[in-house]
Amino acid sequence: MTLTFHWFLPTYGDSRHLVGGGHGTDITTAGGDRPATLAYLGQIVRAAEQLGFEGALTPAGAWCEDAWLTTAMLVANSERLKFLVAFRPGLLSPTLAAQMAATFQRHSAGRLLVNVVTGGEDHEQRAYGDFLTKDERYDRTDEFLTVVRALWRGERVTLEGRHVRVADAALSRVPSPVPAVYFGGSSPAAGRVAARHSDVYLTWGEPPAQVAEKLAWIRREAATAGREVRFGIRLHVISRDTSAQAWAEAERLLSALDPAVIASVQAGLARSGSEGQRRMLALHGGRTDALEVSPNLWAGVGLVRGGAGTALVGSHVEVAERIEEYHALGIDEFVLSGHPHLEEAYWFGEGVLPLLQRRGLWRHPVDAPGDTLPAAIPFAGTASR
Repeated sequence: MTLTFHWFLPTYGDSRHLVGGGHGTDITTAGGDRPATLAYLGQIVRAAEQLGFEGALTPAGAWCEDAWLTTAMLVANSERLKFLVAFRPGLLSPTLAAQMAATFQRHSAGRLLVNVVTGGEDHEQRAYGDFLTKDERYDRTDEFLTVVRALWRGERVTLEGRHVRVADAALSRVPSPVPAVYFGGSSPAAGRVAARHSDVYLTWGEPPAQVAEKLAWIRREAATAGREVRFGIRLHVISRDTSAQAWAEAERLLSALDPAVIASVQAGLARSGSEGQRRMLALHGGRTDALEVSPNLWAGVGLVRGGAGTALVGSHVEVAERIEEYHALGIDEFVLSGHPHLEEAYWFGEGVLPLLQRRGLWRHPVDAPGDTLPAAIPFAGTASR
């Protein structure tokens, strides 16, 4: 299987600096120098498609624009790129969600993927009228996806669950193809839901040894449920011609951070109920002097941003090597981003993807199956830090 790469749509705004927001941070820390207009997001969409990314993740939360509406407006900006739409299952009915997905598939010619986000922050969920506990939210997600999956199969559904109740629900037209379901989470409850319902289990970018443990856990859970799942990883990326250039960019981003902002964001994130967020915070502990937590894995993003807080930093060769290392663990899909998202898409797309193609690990989606670049070249000879 060749690797699949997705990019990211910053629907909270973009900047040449780290952009905060989400997962327990103050929403006023989101935004940036480039507003999230359809014109700018359309530039990112077209660049990602041209460079060979399979899809683009669009986040969910009070700190960004609505993912369903935004991506529906952006479909016409591209011909092939898929949209990985994040949404929270407790905020709409499963029948409506299944119908929305089917409609999106028809109007986009099958370019919808869905990222189901249970929601780890009690205070943000309550702002939307959701007062369940974290474990109750995962129970509801299980029931929600049970209904959605059945509707997508063309079944008529009646369910009297603890949190979800539908009677005689059905779709007049099922989606074709059925959207792949992406799902993440680090708690025991999340693992059980992922094993039962996800097509792709997403982890945030932890060091390889920790990722290996998490993948083994999900494999065991999926086997218990009689299923197999694919695996993906969510990372930022800073890739340059040389290692020194990449680390200089990371240092530039770090040097622009106000210590008071770091302290404020870290205090907010420390109150998060998300196990994944706790694991991200543990990588750096709020410190700025030991941020390379694994070779070429930099935890600086997590100082001012919730959620995925690590970046691959290095020369194009080094970044490709780290990707190959994660792939050896079982990761087949990479959901990437960088600041600013337009320029970083080109750095990665023009610098790293050709190396992976020559290694036989990736193929541009528009290439014929038999098309390849010239003979493989080894990952060697690039300056290291």
